Amino acid sequence: MEQNIKDIILKIGEDPEREGLKKTPKRWAEAMKFLTSGYDKTLEEVVNGALFPSDTDGMVIVKDIECYSLCEHHLLPFIGKVHVGYIPDKHVIGLSKISRIIEMYARRLQVQERLGQEICDALYKVLKPKGIGIVIEADHLCMMMRGVEKQHSKAVTSQVKGIFKKDQRTRQEFLDLIGY
Repeated sequence: MEQNIKDIILKIGEDPEREGLKKTPKRWAEAMKFLTSGYDKTLEEVVNGALFPSDTDGMVIVKDIECYSLCEHHLLPFIGKVHVGYIPDKHVIGLSKISRIIEMYARRLQVQERLGQEICDALYKVLKPKGIGIVIEADHLCMMMRGVEKQHSKAVTSQVKGIFKKDQRTRQEFLDLIGY
């Protein structure tokens, strides 16, 4: 990867041997490995058995979970928040595991729509809840730094399953509780 970045630096008209750029290819390769580290993880490893019996049927919400990912179309970041809500059916999950699942999928080349679906599908598979909802709101640097250059636009996506999909009141309660 380092040689490829050196070549790119040359092709944009810079000198990869300039003092400020000498270590850039190595730093970029290390950053890219970190930013795509989600490929090295599995859902089972991330959850690590952190399911706990529960007889509650109240909605569980974790909101404003910071999320950083790379747009697969331009390799530029998108940055936002993920809101997760579910209604348990026999089990709850350790709250930190929700953030770890989000992180696993966000640390892959992504589009926001697929990221939300992957998070929803993974939590639904692990928890088997009565219903689940995911909302992601994000700023996309590919829209802010290039192209249309719109600084204040946000992309908002949602995915729902189970009772969140079937019952408008449940979906609305979730949206109200996360502030939508």
